[in-house]
Amino acid sequence: MNVWIAIAATAVGCYLVKLLGLLVPAGALERPLVRRLAALLPVALLAALTAQQTFSSGQHLVLDARGAGLAAAAVALMLRAPFLVIVAAAVLVTAAVRAMGG
Repeated sequence: MNVWIAIAATAVGCYLVKLLGLLVPAGALERPLVRRLAALLPVALLAALTAQQTFSSGQHLVLDARGAGLAAAAVALMLRAPFLVIVAAAVLVTAAVRAMGG
């Protein structure tokens, strides 16, 4: 029964967050600072998520094959490679490092 209470509370919370977003006045959203933050926030959140997923395992900080794959993707990105090439470079380097015992 506790699971259903958690599901219902989450659904109500999501609805309230959506409603709160709709109640924000349009004038507040047109401010330059708000527009700039809205443009930069998704990038920062994605970078934080990538770092957390790459360099952590549970409660521990790790540096393994995933870090090498991320570094390869960063190099390919700096070389302005197409997206699929960036992903392929990350996959191949990660697989190679794991195959070598890392």
